Amino acid sequence: MSLMATTSVERMDRPYPRRWAALAVLCLSLLIIVMANTSLLVAAPAMTTDLGLSSSDLQWVIDAYTVPYAALMLVMGAIGDKYSRRGALLAGLVVFAAGSVTGSLAHSTATVITARAVMGVGAAMIMPATLSLLTATFPRRERARAITVWTATSGLAIAAGPLLAGWLLQSHAWGFTFLINVPVAGVAVVAALIVVPPSRAGDQGPLDLTGGLLSIVFLSALVYMIIEGPRFGWGPGAITAAVTAGAGLAAFVVWELRHPRPILDVRRFGDRAFAGSNLAVTLFFLAAFGSIYYLTQHLQFVLGYGPLSTGVRLLPLAGAVFAGAAVTGLLVPRAGMKVTVVLGMALGTAGILLLTRVGDGSGYGDFLAPLLLLGVAIGLSVSPCTDAIMGAFPEKQLGVGGAVNDTSLELGGSLGIAILGSILAGTYTDQIGRGLASATGGRLPAPASEAARESIGGALTVAQKIAATAGPRQAEPLVRAADHAFAHAVAHTSLVGGVILGVGTVLVALLLPRARPGRRPHDEAGRAPDPRPGTPLTGDPRAKVPGNDV
Repeated sequence: MSLMATTSVERMDRPYPRRWAALAVLCLSLLIIVMANTSLLVAAPAMTTDLGLSSSDLQWVIDAYTVPYAALMLVMGAIGDKYSRRGALLAGLVVFAAGSVTGSLAHSTATVITARAVMGVGAAMIMPATLSLLTATFPRRERARAITVWTATSGLAIAAGPLLAGWLLQSHAWGFTFLINVPVAGVAVVAALIVVPPSRAGDQGPLDLTGGLLSIVFLSALVYMIIEGPRFGWGPGAITAAVTAGAGLAAFVVWELRHPRPILDVRRFGDRAFAGSNLAVTLFFLAAFGSIYYLTQHLQFVLGYGPLSTGVRLLPLAGAVFAGAAVTGLLVPRAGMKVTVVLGMALGTAGILLLTRVGDGSGYGDFLAPLLLLGVAIGLSVSPCTDAIMGAFPEKQLGVGGAVNDTSLELGGSLGIAILGSILAGTYTDQIGRGLASATGGRLPAPASEAARESIGGALTVAQKIAATAGPRQAEPLVRAADHAFAHAVAHTSLVGGVILGVGTVLVALLLPRARPGRRPHDEAGRAPDPRPGTPLTGDPRAKVPGNDV
């Protein structure tokens, strides 16, 4: 074999020898996608100050990444299946790096939002390609273990993003947090050409372009509605998005049911294992991203940790994800997928409900147990669910399968930040409103009062100005009132999040079929095992036609 990985996995009669090196490249690509969001949460205060971002501006800096990311994944996965999965990965890495460079050089809100949108397009190309290439490269007897590593990488990225961003912010401007992605993407491109083999499906006929367009309309409108409605009110924009999402979904389902080669066979959602797995992934990332969204704020604004210290204190979450993922390999063969997933969701629910104890005197120790429980829960549940979702698709639609899993993940994260973030903001505003007059003696000017009511960051900024002009003692009552209001908001929001995940746990338990222990999730989903480990099935539709495929 030459330096470049030109041998297709579909032409091999034995497992691809460098599959574990290829997995490392796929996980590296996944790492920067997740870090792009978690690092921004730490960099947001510095970015807000430098660019003068309003609350709405900051939300759209975050969400400009989410909308194209979620909306385009299904189409990008199908394109990768048809033409080249490795080509989709490489192109996505280049686009992602270009958006990162643009973001690092931005000096205006519009430029940052545009850069984040470009990064979202790149992520939509990368994410389904990582899962489809993983599934195509590994024999079935090893896929569950490989997917476990892939899942654990997500947990590492959740903590690594804030950690690296915090380290950079100690001596650099916020733009350097965008540049984290560039060298990683460069290394991934070179390594992918060396160790990741080409992969694509056989001749599938023309792409279902109409179905793809309808999916983009539906998903982009849905994500926009999720963002706009809970945070900014159900005005004309959110209502229009809701109507568009509903109409787009109806048209998509009707079209896909009638199309001879649909981009996504919606009948799959009638399968209990497939539907239950998607629901579990969505709910988990709703809870995980929503809770991390307000935990990072509490650690910085209330407990006073800097960006780097905040990142360090999120590391137990990453370690717990790895631990939970390791246990999955032992538990699923013995207890079955359903027991493992439901157990994980129950632990996650318990972890979030522990945050309802947060109060005025709470320290980091009060957050450690919830972080550990949530991490173990993610490791236990997400890996077997991802394995089941990928196992429900034939080999020629691995990119689409990866896109479905990743869309569930991204929708869950969007819902978590939008819904729980909205509840957090509303509860904080209500609580600070009750204590603001007594804390300031009613002497606070209207603009300052409005800033203090809007967010805890605004309240602390006002307190700093009071301390600079009237002395620290005069600012202390406002700081105490803001800390109390935010701690109450964290507790209340955690109760709502715990109830959502708890109800979801019951639904998933009812949906997932009971399977015999020892069966892998992809076998439970109905795909027959290989006739010999590592040997492609007869007539494998992934077979590559001659040519210089990427």
